[in-house]
Amino acid sequence: MSHLPTLIADLALILACAGIMTLLFKKLKQPLVLGYVMAGFLASPHIAFTASVMDTANIQTWADIGVVFLLFALGLEFSFKKIMRVGGTAVIAACTIIFCMILLGIGVGMSFGWGRMDCLFLGGMIAMSSTTIIYKAFDDMGLGKKKFAGLVLSILIIEDILAIVLMVMLSTLAAKSNFEGAEMFESVGKLVFFLILWFIVGIYLIPLFLKRVRKLMNEETLLIVSLALCFGMVVLAAKTGFSAAFGAFIMGSILAETVEAESISRLVKPVKDLFGAIFFVSVGMMVDPSMIVEYAIPILVITLIVVLGQSFFGTFGVLLAGQPLKTAMQCGFSLTQIGEFAFIIASLGVSLRVTSDFLYPIVVAVSVITTFFTPYMIRFAEPASNFVDKKLPGSWKRFLARYCRGSETTMNYESLWKKLLLALLRITVAYSVLCVAVIALSLKFVLPLFEANLPHFWAAMLGSVFIILCISPFLRAIVVKKNHSKEFVSLWNDSRINRGPLVSTIVFRSVVAVSFVMFIIADLFEASIGIAFGVAILVVMSMVYSRRLKRHSILIERRFFQNLRYRDEQAEYLGEKKPAYAGRLLTRDLHLTDFEVPGTSIWAGQTLLELNLGRRYDVHVVSILRGKRRINIPGPDVQLFPMDKIQVIGTDEQLNLLGKEMQDVALLEEDVIEKSAMTLKQFVVDADSVFVGVKLRNSGIREKYRCLIVGMERAGNTLMTPDVNVPFEEGDVVWVVGENDDVHQLVSQKNDKTDKK
Repeated sequence: MSHLPTLIADLALILACAGIMTLLFKKLKQPLVLGYVMAGFLASPHIAFTASVMDTANIQTWADIGVVFLLFALGLEFSFKKIMRVGGTAVIAACTIIFCMILLGIGVGMSFGWGRMDCLFLGGMIAMSSTTIIYKAFDDMGLGKKKFAGLVLSILIIEDILAIVLMVMLSTLAAKSNFEGAEMFESVGKLVFFLILWFIVGIYLIPLFLKRVRKLMNEETLLIVSLALCFGMVVLAAKTGFSAAFGAFIMGSILAETVEAESISRLVKPVKDLFGAIFFVSVGMMVDPSMIVEYAIPILVITLIVVLGQSFFGTFGVLLAGQPLKTAMQCGFSLTQIGEFAFIIASLGVSLRVTSDFLYPIVVAVSVITTFFTPYMIRFAEPASNFVDKKLPGSWKRFLARYCRGSETTMNYESLWKKLLLALLRITVAYSVLCVAVIALSLKFVLPLFEANLPHFWAAMLGSVFIILCISPFLRAIVVKKNHSKEFVSLWNDSRINRGPLVSTIVFRSVVAVSFVMFIIADLFEASIGIAFGVAILVVMSMVYSRRLKRHSILIERRFFQNLRYRDEQAEYLGEKKPAYAGRLLTRDLHLTDFEVPGTSIWAGQTLLELNLGRRYDVHVVSILRGKRRINIPGPDVQLFPMDKIQVIGTDEQLNLLGKEMQDVALLEEDVIEKSAMTLKQFVVDADSVFVGVKLRNSGIREKYRCLIVGMERAGNTLMTPDVNVPFEEGDVVWVVGENDDVHQLVSQKNDKTDKK
């Protein structure tokens, strides 16, 4: 009998327990995450009357892989552009909740006399609400379309990205074991640097690579390539001092900007579900029932803190962002649970060996309890807001109403100066990060290669030229970008007072570019500051006035933004997303709406000129989507086909009328069905027939009578296909197919010649 490896036996036990518990929790309509945790609880060595996992070390390795897949899948659903779309309300609310809940968690931990790292990790665990649980609760309760639900989901997007940042900071604190401000700022700066660098380089290179190899890709190769990119970034993140989960999330968010994102997400889902299940089962395995009994009071206190703290600070954060009291309370009461990120942060503390053994089971118990309370808290939000509204003093109500209106005005107003300065800051930071990365890589890998084969002077000369050429497009962009933008020109022409600050922005950016060149020259040649400064100014000026470098810089930036926007552009082309101008129509009480031409519509086959939708309904057809083809601004001769999707601009009344009419013309009437019935008949061409001596081509049977000759018998011969150039003869038996009325008309007209005589 062959020996079965322990890992396989453990895996069989884990999956068996997970399968049973997920079926049970599905029946109970509870989140599957809790089912996995309970499965781990049953398979753990702490339960004496059930089978137990034997090799927990290997299972922990698989669980770590599960974290990688979970964060990679989360990154695929995340998009850096989502941060720009969620708005200031979600950002303010999420930051307020996380900051206050971390402080609250630290305070609770200190009150129990726990260690410093236990308090810090506890704060991080209770600060993050569960995206999975809230999504499911909204879906089960039919609240997905409510205004507050959209705001809650936007807050969760911000919390997800901040959770990754928090994990990196906690890892750094665990490694350093101190709280020195300088090291903290250094860690945050390093995080921001690599985040910007990986995002820019990834968006520039990865979509280009996938586009080049698209013809070679099938589902299998796409899965392997995407997982190779994921684990490659995991290794790179680990080499630079970050966690594996951070690297997986970054690669997922980069791939989320590609057109293959949905396919990758679909292919990765089964793998993510398998390893994710193992991770959550491993969470349950680490729970010791005796610990739960021993720490029952901290569990109840922390549960109360999570429910009350998230409710209060969630409401306060949304109020602070300028939303009404009812919306704020609905958001705050929806966030009263902890979930998957609490487990991930807890497992991070265990793997780093900086948290106590009791913290993990406490967090799991709190998560289970708060998850069960989530639907009730969401339902309780509206009556609670009504109660608070009744008890709130009138002066407070008026203050909140004024603050809400004032916040909307403030947050919707953006001055030209604000737009310009934000754009300049974004450009300067992004290109500076690229310059630093290129210089660092060149000094580490390229320069030693030159020094090994050339004298010192020539190696320094060649190295400096190489580095400056590599960073020249970025330096030119730092100095020149936005100098001729609409904001810059408007501010320059509006007032002479603006010109001094505008010139200062150019000078500052020029100093940044000169500083990079000075550093290279001074480092490689050990030249004096004056000489390095003079040479750097000449080099930067030559970059600014170089037309070739200008074209190269523009091409690089254009390629980046094409890659960044391509997925959205494809979605707009295929009609999966409304075009950007659709939002601007709302200010004019106009809407862009999609209508699909039903397969039974009598409009199918007619041209836009024949339908005359503009005059009949006062609407405008701007696009027709036909499969994967898009016809923009269709002409009057364009026909509509069944299942075409037409994009129409009009007011609500006009669009409603068009939609109703489109459904009406799609209904099948009984007389239409009867008239369309086909029949097969035969007639004899006699001496008095109008068809005697007439060729089939010229008979008009198909054009005039809409009938089809399927065969003809002549002189007793068998049925044959007639020749279109042979004239009819007396005695021919003609077989025709057509609609009943058309065939009857044809047969009745064959003796017209006799009638006319």
